[in-house]
Amino acid sequence: MHIHRRSSFLLSFSALCLLLVLIVAACGSSNTDTGSGTSLKKVSIGLGYIPDIQFAPFYVAQSKGYYKAAGLDVTFHPGDVNDLIGSMVLGKDNFVFASGDEELVARSKNLNVVDVSTIFQRYPVSLIVPADSSIHTLADLKGHTIGIPGPYGATYIGFLNYAHLSLSDVHLQSIGFTQVAALLGHKVDAVMGYSNNEPLQLNSRGFKVRTFDVSDYQPLVSNGIITTEATLNSQPQLVRNFVQATIKGLRDVIADPAAAVQISKGYIADLNTATAMTVLQATISIWQGNGKVALGYNDTATWQSMEQFLVAQKIIPPVQNLAQAYTNSTVS
Repeated sequence: MHIHRRSSFLLSFSALCLLLVLIVAACGSSNTDTGSGTSLKKVSIGLGYIPDIQFAPFYVAQSKGYYKAAGLDVTFHPGDVNDLIGSMVLGKDNFVFASGDEELVARSKNLNVVDVSTIFQRYPVSLIVPADSSIHTLADLKGHTIGIPGPYGATYIGFLNYAHLSLSDVHLQSIGFTQVAALLGHKVDAVMGYSNNEPLQLNSRGFKVRTFDVSDYQPLVSNGIITTEATLNSQPQLVRNFVQATIKGLRDVIADPAAAVQISKGYIADLNTATAMTVLQATISIWQGNGKVALGYNDTATWQSMEQFLVAQKIIPPVQNLAQAYTNSTVS
C-alpha cells in the first residue's frame, strides 16, 4: 500500500491557465432525490490510488450511511492521478485526499486550496534497513546505497528531511516501487518506503528490518482532505458535513478494525483480510499520531515546521499567510 505515488513537485500548467473554472466547479454539486423526499448533495473525492485498506474510514462512513445522514451522496474516484489537486481545481472532484507538502506546492502555483482535515497525523514514510545492518544512525548512511522510487513524491521528500545528509553523502538509486524485492535481493543497503507497508511485507517473509521514521526527525503534514477555498467559502456546511462524517468513520475503524476490514471487502476486489488487518493496525497509530490532538486536526506547529523545511529545500518560496492553507473549522 502506498499513501500516494504522485510527484509533490509537478502541477499541471493547464490548472493555472484554467483557474477560473474553479468558480464554476466549486458550486457545481448537484442534488439527487433519495425517493423519500430527501435531497442529497452529490459530491466526490479523488483518492489518488487504487481501492485500498488505507481508505477504510471513507468506506465505513459510506457503508454505515454517515454521508447520507449528512445529506451527501458521495462518489469515490480512485486511481493514480499525477496532478490530483490540479484536477480538483479543474472541477473533477469536490475534495481530494492529498498531503500537506503537495498542497503547499499547489498554493505556490496560485491554486487556492485548503486542507480541511489532516487524517494521517504522522508522515508515514520511513528509511528501512535490514535488522543486521551496520546502519544504526542516520550518520551511518554515508557511503551507502539507498533505493527510492524516484526523485519525487513522499519518499523523496522523506529522504530530504534527513537534513544533515547531502545527496553527495549517499548513493541514491531509483528503483521504482520495488523496495521489498530490492532489499530482499541485497541490491541496495536501505530503502525509502511507507511505515505501514514495506516493513510489514518484509517481516512477513522472515526478513527482519529496522526503520527510521521521518516524523521522528522532521514534522511534515501527511494526507488529509483538501478542497478549494471557493468551495469552503461558498459551502462551509457541506464541507463540514463531509469531514465530520469521515471522521465518524475513522473513529469506527479505530474502535473495531476487524469490522472495518469486512466492510472494506465490498470496496476492494480480492482483499486479503489477514494482510489488510495487519496494515490497518499499523495505520491506526499513524491516524492517531501522538494522541495530543483530535482526530483529523491540523496542527499549526507541524504546518510551520513543514513550510520552513520545504522553503529550505527550495521546493517552494516562503509562504505568505500560511494559516490560510489549512483550517480546523470543520473539525472542531
